Amino acid sequence: MNLMHPLISMLLIISVLLLTAPTHSAQLYQWKDAQGRVYYSDQQPPPSVKNATKKNFKGSFIEGGDSFALKSAKEKFPVTLYTTACGVPCDQAKRHLEQRGIPFASKNPESGEDRAALLKLTGRSNVPVLLVGKDKIDGYEVGQWDAALDKAGYPKAGDLLKKPAPENAVETSKTPSPGAPAKEAPSPAAP
Repeated sequence: MNLMHPLISMLLIISVLLLTAPTHSAQLYQWKDAQGRVYYSDQQPPPSVKNATKKNFKGSFIEGGDSFALKSAKEKFPVTLYTTACGVPCDQAKRHLEQRGIPFASKNPESGEDRAALLKLTGRSNVPVLLVGKDKIDGYEVGQWDAALDKAGYPKAGDLLKKPAPENAVETSKTPSPGAPAKEAPSPAAP
């Protein structure tokens, strides 16, 4: 009896390890029924099916790729951020895009082609400026930026699977936090 107990324990341990080990390949079966309907399954087709094909995939083909919504938005409405080392507004603008997981081209209009492009686009050299496709937003305002990104079809921050933000990260919210710089409003003409 004493010899059986360790043997059973060893078999249980091996069974548990085999069952919990991650799989590194997947199988997919494809076949047509008598009416010509195509089926895809990870389970073997019924024995009566003669025309089934089997494909083996290594790893997860979902892992590491962008979502369909993100790929589609990137193609149709690319995001460009004109920013410099202007301080808090530029830092918040960049951080907002990063936290939301938005891929963007960064342009520094302090000199050269980027400056000429920004002047042509806005007539000024003020930053930050966000381009979502052809839509332009001067300055950083969370609500406007989120509305433009949502309209373009970019996933919301909560829709993405991301690592949690570090404890010292600044949260972006739709309402300004106390002490946050107010949005610049155009100055009224003097009477």
